[in-house]
Amino acid sequence: MLRRFTDHPASVNETYLEHMGMAFGFGGRMLLGSLACFVHGLFPWLCLTRGSDTIRGLHRRMVSHRVVQQEQADRPMVAAE
Repeated sequence: MLRRFTDHPASVNETYLEHMGMAFGFGGRMLLGSLACFVHGLFPWLCLTRGSDTIRGLHRRMVSHRVVQQEQADRPMVAAE
């Protein structure tokens, strides 16, 4: 049962608490971006790019950044001479 809490976070090189913090951070940003979209729907002159900026930022953090971390983890360590 405990593995259910640790397997996925470990697969992205995070502890359970680190993963929870990241998920809460992403959720908070998505909530704010979502609210900005609703505001924009009501008042088209407000929050012009907040929704799309939020999506781009989250994609950069979740996908692009994690790919870089994985590429670095895959590189062999070379000892300094």
